[in-house]
Amino acid sequence: MMTSTSDFSDRVHPDTICLFDVDGPLTPARLLISKEMAQTLIELRKKCVIGFVGGSDLSKQVEQLGPNVLKDFDYCFSENGLTAYKLGEQLASQSFIGYLGEERYKKLVNFVLRYIADLDIPVKRGTFVEFRNGMINISPIGRNCSHPERNEFEKFDLEHKLREKFVVALQNEFPDYGLTYSIGGQISFDVFPTGWDKTYCLRHIEHENFKTIHFFGDKTFKGGNDYEIYSHPIVTGHTVVNALDTERILRELFF
Repeated sequence: MMTSTSDFSDRVHPDTICLFDVDGPLTPARLLISKEMAQTLIELRKKCVIGFVGGSDLSKQVEQLGPNVLKDFDYCFSENGLTAYKLGEQLASQSFIGYLGEERYKKLVNFVLRYIADLDIPVKRGTFVEFRNGMINISPIGRNCSHPERNEFEKFDLEHKLREKFVVALQNEFPDYGLTYSIGGQISFDVFPTGWDKTYCLRHIEHENFKTIHFFGDKTFKGGNDYEIYSHPIVTGHTVVNALDTERILRELFF
């Protein structure tokens, strides 16, 4: 069992945690956190417990939030919490391959590669399957395509619905795998175990006795990747458009 909120007895509200999506609520997309937002988080950490939850791996979050991210946040939830840290110490992690198993994973990847091999599209490049800790990312054109090729594929896909048809084929082929397929961006879609969205991070804090869990996200609409945690019954969700919006709400709540 996890240790309790007594770990945070130095806070004004030790039974309250604020969780933040990274892109939007804390930083501009894929860019560095501002000095003003960083200072706000320093002040907020005196008031309550703080953490971030993002879909990217920790290396990308370090690029955005700074090299001391494991010290600057009480909780760091990378890949939706599949890789997690509390007070700088790594918690139990989970992996896509651990969930699915090697044999079923091989069947899935073999099907994907055969499907892509038979696709008649104008351009194919490289890295059709990108293996991540908690998911795989599948790209019919390949993630190594150039920016102009990416734009052209997006137009082609909008017309021919390649990714939508690909997802249906996977759902029909592997109905018992318990996987969710999430189309996003221009050229690819993610595949991960059902339930491994951002609500996964809540598993790490469910025994911590937090009375209030705030979450700040920008993609909180149905179908957005913040929706599940934003609408979770134990979470108080806040929709923000940028870091300034986040700061405004934090001032109303805590300062």
